[in-house]
Amino acid sequence: MSGLYFEEFEPGMVIEHQTRRTVSESDNITFCALTLNLAPLHLDAEYAKDSIYGERIVNSLYTLGLVTGISMQDTTQGTTLGNLGFSEITFPKPLFHGDTVRVRTEIVSKRESRSRKDSGIVQFRHYGINQRDEIVCDCARAGLMFKRDTADTAA
Repeated sequence: MSGLYFEEFEPGMVIEHQTRRTVSESDNITFCALTLNLAPLHLDAEYAKDSIYGERIVNSLYTLGLVTGISMQDTTQGTTLGNLGFSEITFPKPLFHGDTVRVRTEIVSKRESRSRKDSGIVQFRHYGINQRDEIVCDCARAGLMFKRDTADTAA
């Protein structure tokens, strides 16, 4: 279990995640096929040549999933009761086939749960950053995190 407990998070804390991922054409095509997103901007190279990007771009929901997936190993793996939701998601720059994504997480805030004594709510801000140091995904999310002293009895 590599995630952090509620007590270990502090507002202002920054985590530079070590895991990185180079996104392939196959990743994008497979994700689009699985989710039935057939937008030509993701799948059709000829169509995308005439777009503002000049080439296909990676599906933004794949980008979001990758960014939150990379972050979970250091933040929530084994120490969360669940994701409570996303309050803001932006994609300031597109992600292209062959780009490598790294993730930085900032802890925005935390508070005790009002309905559960075994947990608290942590507000995360995740930044997906490509190899050109451009932000390709910026998302705010909330997680319901176990408290250290109750995790063993709650599981």
